[in-house]
Amino acid sequence: MTSIEQPVIQSLSSDPFAESVSALDTAHRLAREFVAGLATRPVGYRPSPDEMALALDEPLPEHGCDASLAVEEWLRRAEPGIVASPGPRFFGFVNGGSTPAALAGDWLAAAIDQNAGMWLSSPAAAQTELTVLRWLKEMFGLPDAWVGALTSGATMANLVGLAAARQWAGERMGFDPAVDGLSGNPPITVVSSIEIHASAVKALGTLCLGRSSVRRLPVAGGAIDIDELRATLARIDGPVIVVANAGEVNTGAFDDLDAVATICEAHPGGAWLHVDGAFGLFASVSPRYAHLNRGIERADSVGADGHKWLNVPYDCGFAFVRDAAALRAAFNATGAYIAAAPDLGCDPLTHVPEMSRRFRGLAAWCALRAYGRAGYRGMVERCVDNAATFAGWIEQTDGLELMAPAPLNIVCFRYAPPGMDAAACDAFNRDAVTAIQRDGRAFVTGTVWNGRAAIRAAFDNWATTQRDVEILQAAVHDQQSSQA
Repeated sequence: MTSIEQPVIQSLSSDPFAESVSALDTAHRLAREFVAGLATRPVGYRPSPDEMALALDEPLPEHGCDASLAVEEWLRRAEPGIVASPGPRFFGFVNGGSTPAALAGDWLAAAIDQNAGMWLSSPAAAQTELTVLRWLKEMFGLPDAWVGALTSGATMANLVGLAAARQWAGERMGFDPAVDGLSGNPPITVVSSIEIHASAVKALGTLCLGRSSVRRLPVAGGAIDIDELRATLARIDGPVIVVANAGEVNTGAFDDLDAVATICEAHPGGAWLHVDGAFGLFASVSPRYAHLNRGIERADSVGADGHKWLNVPYDCGFAFVRDAAALRAAFNATGAYIAAAPDLGCDPLTHVPEMSRRFRGLAAWCALRAYGRAGYRGMVERCVDNAATFAGWIEQTDGLELMAPAPLNIVCFRYAPPGMDAAACDAFNRDAVTAIQRDGRAFVTGTVWNGRAAIRAAFDNWATTQRDVEILQAAVHDQQSSQA
């Protein structure tokens, strides 16, 4: 036994939670140091898988150690692989950070360890979730009668909305998808654009609607071709599920949701409109950008992320559905051991795949209570201003190309060295993404847009300032200079 190893804590200790308090003190100290350094620490180090395995992978310890020491040891060993994604210079993957209120709420949620699956298991968690969902509907201008659920992110939010859509479509076709399954029944048609997000495609695959069966229509500037959508639905008999984007992930482009809703409402066989609003739903918070979501209230379901512009810790997302009966039918579960109490209040498990669930509603409640509608409006507008500043700089800088307009918070750009052929230019941009990430001053991610390698910078962190935008510009410029 080494000097730090010791037997497992004795259950008959006079103070069985003393080690918990000590470990929390250690975690609090380490977390404070991490958060205090977010503005200055490198955003990432890009360690190799072998380096991370060497740091963390080892045989299961035979004997334990003090809980505080375990926490401290993990942080020391894992440090090279920690990405400062909550920080102000992380511009990758459309990830937000964690506001102070949300972070504190999430810590408390872990400490009180509530099961947010049923009202009876935690009336506080269930009612908090109901309140959060109502506040979010008010903030986004969605109908109050819609039901909703908190999820682990946009993928599960899309799955929740599309599960309700599958239920609705199957019942119109004469069967119950949740009870009967899909085998032997007519296929359910799904239509979207070529820019449908991978999370929605993953949800469709999980629901056995088929990843490859989606009818993907062309786009104009990232938004679905309305004429093609109208013509496609005219050729479809029976019910159809339409997936629209409120904020396409590469450029931030929005489908014309009002026009899409009109086409869906006119379809003789019925059409369920699901909107993937992972980050674009937050445009509704600002009077300057709410027009981008015009018509979203006419949708049948909407999914969005909480760890994007709500700026709460992972994991959090939310889904809203017009047809409460279809949603409950999709996820209904019964058993004598399920102590549901419908006479007492709502059981969240009737709206989501999980039975037991993390109390993610507390972080969201604290964030919304602390900053309110005005705080989130200011956050959205500040982020969009930062994106506009960066996009303007790209347009004015020789050797850089803005790939598409930036209507909201995503800037899609690329290096365009004079005289370089297409293949070499694509390779240059892919290498540049890796180089910028390794540089550590800022974090961006690569993509492909209109068949060409490109780079994305997403602005949705509450703490990002104009100075952080300038640091991003310097990192992009220096990489350009290093390859000159």
